[in-house]
Amino acid sequence: MKKKLLMLVAAMLFAVSANAQFEKDKLYVGGSLTGLNLSYSGSTDLNLGLQAHAGYMIEDDMMVLANVELQHNNRSGSHDSFVAGVGGRYYIEQNGIYLGANCKFIHANKNYNDIMPGVEVGYAFFLSRTVTVEPAIYYDQSFKNHKDYSTIGLKIGVGIYL
Repeated sequence: MKKKLLMLVAAMLFAVSANAQFEKDKLYVGGSLTGLNLSYSGSTDLNLGLQAHAGYMIEDDMMVLANVELQHNNRSGSHDSFVAGVGGRYYIEQNGIYLGANCKFIHANKNYNDIMPGVEVGYAFFLSRTVTVEPAIYYDQSFKNHKDYSTIGLKIGVGIYL
């Protein structure tokens, strides 16, 4: 089973090289579901979020991004948060893997504000010339309350390159 899964992942990595759309002056819009109970932080049992992204390729393989996000976390009660941020991605064109870095402002629990830098590693799997499915692993670092708000997780998104 492991061998089949490894071969499937390897095939997906090589399949996108012919469809790469990571050229200068391309626009990008996308959305992601985050958490899906696949993230971990010290303060949450359930973590579910919805993200919207907009980006612009400033150079071949280099994108600047803006994003907004709504999150619902369930912990001894529940809290919702609003996140706004900026970031960038570097695409490895040969295989569709991207490396991202960002900085987010988070407002949660009606009185908690934090600036959180983050990193992510993802994969742009092209369904057509312009539409991608983008799974990613991310880490967001809270400097204000590391134990409760720093998060590592998985997200799955859809992107459109125009």
